[in-house]
Formats: sequence, structure tokens, C-alpha cells
Amino acid sequence: MLETLKHPWPWYVAGALIGLTVPYLLLVGNKTFGISSSLRHLCAACMPGKVPFFHYDWKKEVWNLFFVGGIALGAFIGATLLADPNPVVLAEPTKAYLAEKGITDTSRMLPSELFSWSTLFSLKGLVFFVLGGFLVGFGTRYAGGCTSGHAIMGLSSLQWPSLVATVMFMVGGILMTWFILPHLLTL
Repeated sequence: MLETLKHPWPWYVAGALIGLTVPYLLLVGNKTFGISSSLRHLCAACMPGKVPFFHYDWKKEVWNLFFVGGIALGAFIGATLLADPNPVVLAEPTKAYLAEKGITDTSRMLPSELFSWSTLFSLKGLVFFVLGGFLVGFGTRYAGGCTSGHAIMGLSSLQWPSLVATVMFMVGGILMTWFILPHLLTL
């Protein structure tokens, strides 16, 4: 059993399990699936000030904080106890493309050329982590939720704004991958 957990699961198993969280949350507690709202709940719990956005009864949503805590705990367990000892398998054209952009460490999920302390305190790190983090946070707030909330919960409950948001997430991801990221990698 433990050996099965150490290897990637097929998309149709993992996707079905993620998809089943939507009816489970709706049937058990009339709750919606989403991650980005947990940051608001955390801020409302930790910084009870006079900011109107954080002035609400966050205790009604405390389940969401436990949900996100479980995700973080699961990620830690998966990365430490259940880590796949085999290197990440990439197609040869992908390896060649990344090498052309200066990324040669393709044996790990997070290449050291992008994810290291020296990169963090460079122009590339400023753009990737600070500016990128701000844009993700702004986009999440502007769209009224994150990709998981819109694409998993919103689409399954047939919400028109979630369809628009999900299409825009995909368009933004394609534009970033093909037109912006190649230039950022050469910084």
C-alpha cells in the first residue's frame, strides 16, 4: 500500500477524488470548495482591526482553515515520507527547450536555477516571486476566487462567472507559458 502512494496516480483516479470533494462538501455541510478564501479567514482571525474586509464572523468558516491545514500537512507528508525516489521524467524536447533557457537541473520538480536562495535575491527572483505573487493575489481577488474554486466548484455548479474565469485562467496560462516565460527565464 505504501509503495502505491509513492508513485504518481493516474489522472482519472486523482481527478475523480478531487471531483468527489464537491458533492461531499455540499451534501455534508453545504460548503463550497476553494482555497483562496482561507487567507481572508486567517487574516480576519489574526488581525482583528478596523479593516471592513476582515470584519465578519470568520469562525463560521473555521473548517476552511482546517481544510487548508490538512492540505499543507498532506503536502509535507507527501514530500518527505512518500517522495518518489526516481527523478522527474521529462520528454527529450522539453529537456532541450529548458536547457536552451538555462535550466539544466531537470532531475527535480523544482529546478535549482529557479528555486534557490541565490535566485530569490536576484532580479529574476524579484520578478518571479514578488511581482508574480502580487499578480496571483490580485488576480485571485479580482476574479472572486482561485482556480480550484472556479474550475472545480464553480463549473460543477454551472456558474457562468466561473466558466469565464476558468477560460481566462487558461488563456493567461498559455500566454505566460509561450510568450512571457521564455523572456523571464533569460533574465
